[in-house]
Formats: sequence, C-alpha cells, structure tokens
Amino acid sequence: MITETNFSGIGIPRRGKVRDIYDLSPYLLIVATDRISAFDVVMGTPIPFKGETLTGMSKLWFKKTSHIIPNHLLTCNPAKYPEVCRPYTKELAGRSMLVKKAKPLAVECVVRGYLSGSGWKSYQENRTVCGIKLPPGLVESQKLSTPIFTPSTKAPDGEHDINIGYLDMMARVGGTAAAIAQIASLDLYRYSSELVRQAGIIIADTKFEFGFDDDGNIILIDELLTPDFSRFWPADSYRPGGPQPSFDKQFLRDYLLSRRTDTKGHRFRVKPCPSFFIKN
Repeated sequence: MITETNFSGIGIPRRGKVRDIYDLSPYLLIVATDRISAFDVVMGTPIPFKGETLTGMSKLWFKKTSHIIPNHLLTCNPAKYPEVCRPYTKELAGRSMLVKKAKPLAVECVVRGYLSGSGWKSYQENRTVCGIKLPPGLVESQKLSTPIFTPSTKAPDGEHDINIGYLDMMARVGGTAAAIAQIASLDLYRYSSELVRQAGIIIADTKFEFGFDDDGNIILIDELLTPDFSRFWPADSYRPGGPQPSFDKQFLRDYLLSRRTDTKGHRFRVKPCPSFFIKN
C-alpha cells in the first residue's frame, strides 16, 4: 500500500485528500494513493489497491468518453513519462497518470439522476435542488424523470462544497464555459449510465471537473466516474424510499456517523478509534 509519495528530484507534490500531484511542466503527474477520506477528513487506515482502482477506472472512462469531450489524459504508462520519473516506475505503475496542464473551472459539475445525498436533503427543505424545482411527493433515492445539472462551489481544503444554481455558476465562470460544462456533464452522465446499467449498476449521481487547456478549450480533467466522485448502487437491490446499498464510500460515512457524539456544521468528532485521524 502507498499512503504518501516523496519522489526526490521531481519536486514537492501538492497533496489532496487522496492524490499527490507533481508539476512536470508542461505536464502534471497525478499519483493516486491508497488514502481514503470522508467528511473532508483523511482516515488513518488506507484501502489496499485503492489507488490502482481509481486510476484504472479513470483511464477506462477517459478513453470511452473522448468522443463526447476531449480530456487531459496523455498516458498511464510510466515508460512514456519524462525521464526524471524513471527511478520510480515501480511505484507509479498502475496508480498514476501523466496529464496535460489545465486551468480548472472554479466550480464542480454534478449530475443527479436520483434523489439522494445533499439533493435529498435540499428537496426535503423546499422541493428544490440547486434552484431546480422538483415535483411534490418524491421519496429518497427516487429516480428523477430526467437527470439534473447541479453545480457546486470548490471549497478550500477542510471546508465543504456548497451547492449553487446555474445562474451563480455563470457569474463565476462565464456563460459560454457554463453552457459547455453543463451540456458535456449531462451527455457524460447519460452515456455512462446506460453502459453501467447493462452491468447491473446504477449511477445515482456523479461529479465532473473541467478546465481550460493552453488553447483556451474546455477539457475534462481530474478523475472520472470513480467511487470517490460517484454514487454507485447495485440495480438488483434498488428500492426507492430510503438509503441504498452502495459501491462507493458511503459505508464509511455511515460508520463515522454511527460513532458521532456531537456535530457543528460539517465538522464532527467521533468516539476514539486508533484507525482514524480525528478532526476537531
């Protein structure tokens, strides 16, 4: 298992909750570790082969969806990386991507096909999700008549994203970029949902990230259709009206919530457990 990388000679990485990112101008080297997070807290116990799983899924989906919108992936083969990476071929194999640099849009693009998570919470309050009015009488996990586009802010590390409406997104990134990202997100969701449904899997919702390449074109970036970005449900056990079994990390969130002793906003405290880093 790899929980952290420190590759001498290729710079100090920018560490996300799961990935270590190295600047190899004009490229980025993205290394998926085996770290796992929930509620913006990195757990102390890694998940074996998680980095390889995330990378393999992203590689597959970037290839399958390139006809919808171009993406940043160049190669996942360490033998084709810059020479400075060669001493670390073993560590990079299966868990890394060499990608084009891009300037990320200042929003996250979420598509929901089912009413769950923060979307269900918002619907309970006012029958809307990100300003989109939904019909009365819907239940938790219900399939929507058509997928909806629900962007959110990009919160600083340690803080929580906030759902916003499309007009707010336009104000943040511009009308043209917002329209391209919205159309691409919905197309990507419909296409991927149809494919995985044939394998007995439901994509309840998923997040997409976009950015501007050096020519000013909007491309798909980051990771794609992974359990860290998506809510996957087994189709054979799907029953609307409550939470669903999942193939993502909802099990971890449920566990943490079961041990919660108090809350304050999105920050939380859990009962002592040596396997976790506790965030106060």
